[in-house]
Amino acid sequence: MPAADRYRLLASTVMPRPIAWVVTCSPDGTVNAAPYSFFNLFGADRPTVALGILARPGQPKDTAANIRATGEFVVNLVPYALVEAMNATCIDAPPDIDELALAGLGSTPSLAIRPPRITASPVAFECRTSHLLETGPGQVLVVGEVLHAHYAQRVLTGDVDRPRVDHAALDLVGRMHGASAYTRTRDLFDLDRPVWRGALDR
Repeated sequence: MPAADRYRLLASTVMPRPIAWVVTCSPDGTVNAAPYSFFNLFGADRPTVALGILARPGQPKDTAANIRATGEFVVNLVPYALVEAMNATCIDAPPDIDELALAGLGSTPSLAIRPPRITASPVAFECRTSHLLETGPGQVLVVGEVLHAHYAQRVLTGDVDRPRVDHAALDLVGRMHGASAYTRTRDLFDLDRPVWRGALDR
């Protein structure tokens, strides 16, 4: 099966996929922003995220090139209110174009790394690369350690020492099938996790 057909089949099977709105800097300081839906959280101690960056014909994607050169990136999450701005950063702009400026987005300096975070995003993770794996021609798996996590106060509930996320306030979007299908993470249900000892006592 050709690679493009494999992509369409797999991307329409594994869904919904969370979106990492990734901000990087080139070695000369040019800011780049682009969304990626091959992304997830893979650990909490140390906090670890992974990002799959697919190949682009001719040359590596700016995100991959910048991460390879600097080892730094910020993952911003995408609420429904920012989908238009997120989509604007999908543009195939030249490497010297700042997609945040192009989309009219403000940025806030990070604490530990050079790339800034997107001010309007309710959650941002400052990350440093811990592993970079070539998974195919021009295809890269980036594993990063979260150095700092930033949360907007409006999406948090609970005590200061044990905060929780208000999922409705977060109102994230995820990728679905096809080139333009998205979903909002609002259709929720609860399931209690079974406990083995409790099952034996019945």
